[in-house]
Amino acid sequence: MTQFKTTQTVPETARRNGKISAGTRVVPEETPVALSYGGSTHAVMMATPGDFEDFAVGFSLTEGIITGPSDIESIEAVADDKGIDLQIVLKDAQNDALTARRRHMAGPVGCGLCGIESIEQAVRLAPSVSGSTLQLSQAQIVEAVALLNGQQPLHFETRAVHGAGFYVPGRGLIAVREDVGRHNALDKLVGAAARAGYSGADGAVVVTSRVSVEMVQKTAIIGSPMIIAISAPTALAIRTADEASMTLVALVRGEDFEVFTHMDRIQPGAVADVA
Repeated sequence: MTQFKTTQTVPETARRNGKISAGTRVVPEETPVALSYGGSTHAVMMATPGDFEDFAVGFSLTEGIITGPSDIESIEAVADDKGIDLQIVLKDAQNDALTARRRHMAGPVGCGLCGIESIEQAVRLAPSVSGSTLQLSQAQIVEAVALLNGQQPLHFETRAVHGAGFYVPGRGLIAVREDVGRHNALDKLVGAAARAGYSGADGAVVVTSRVSVEMVQKTAIIGSPMIIAISAPTALAIRTADEASMTLVALVRGEDFEVFTHMDRIQPGAVADVA
């Protein structure tokens, strides 16, 4: 698949230590990316132009369009001067289901809540993840965030993108994806993990962004029982995680963190006492 530039170097004028000087800065690209099925556009996201296969698979999974990567026949990124169209060809059964779903859609909607037709769908209950047996120690929670902080090359270069990782006990972060949009970063991560053969129940989602309800919903849809974040959650995200039996850990700073729901998945003991 064609490679696209994810950053640009731009001129800047900076004030540092009381002095003004000219220089340059690396900034991330942001471009419209359409996700099209059977030639019809389903959604358009403002995204970092990269990891297109992961994005297509992850978005399709979290939107309930497919149940696995094998439901997709092909993915092609077609670029023009205005943006990029991800042309996704589904297998017949999934294509028929999506066609039927479109007949009931009220109309186009904005980023983050794609393909919905009512307020009820926007605040829908996330699938329960109560069947997962995943547990993490306090040390593993701290490790997951520390690993994510060390595997974000685009963030280190630009300081302007979100990161999402999938942490599997005993294996660490099996995938990390970055994007200017936090939902996009998570969708790309979901696609990467699925394409590598991992189930959501195998590990925890780790993100650098705040935890909104959509982040919880996407995490639940893939069956992951835990979301770990550097930033804070919203009240609706907490309620949704609780109803889904999901453990929500946030505000991870060094060895400190806060648990908002389902503490039972976190093994007892101080961080320093856990190997």
